[in-house]
Amino acid sequence: MATKAQIKFTYEDYKSLPYVERQRFELLEGELIPMAPSPGLAHQSASLELATRLHLFVRERGIGTVLEAPFDVVLGEPGEEQVVQPDILFVSQGRRAIIREDEIRGAPDLVVEVISPSTAEKDRVFKRKLYAKYGVREYWIVDPDAKTIEVLTLGERGYERAGLYTENETLGSPLLPGLRIPISEVF
Repeated sequence: MATKAQIKFTYEDYKSLPYVERQRFELLEGELIPMAPSPGLAHQSASLELATRLHLFVRERGIGTVLEAPFDVVLGEPGEEQVVQPDILFVSQGRRAIIREDEIRGAPDLVVEVISPSTAEKDRVFKRKLYAKYGVREYWIVDPDAKTIEVLTLGERGYERAGLYTENETLGSPLLPGLRIPISEVF
């Protein structure tokens, strides 16, 4: 019986895809993983509201850059790259050198993933470990169905919960002191 050869894709393989195709895949552990179908209204609304509030906060203080998907984030060493497209990301001014014209090369300071039923497990388990491994300092998991935002901060043993914010609460960020986002205005 013939066995199937395990083909491991590289970042060069990923970059060789036509631009429109690259927007449909992430590169994780050498596999091209199809992105979920287009997100629904609740996902898009929450993502836009958070990105807008983050962008205004960051711009007013001149403390960095906020970007939205699709935008490649390349984690790992050459030949072992992982490529993800978080819904929202923040890179502080002091780490601006990781921002390139068509990608982020290294761990953003903050990553926000807005989960959908088809991405929930990947975002809560796999990406949580991936972002911790590569040094993303703060990770927000946004759940439009539950109307919650979980804020995780990177500690010595991975992520620790800094807060789980629900509908009648106001989100705060250890990474961005002074940021206040009423959850009721996100969902």
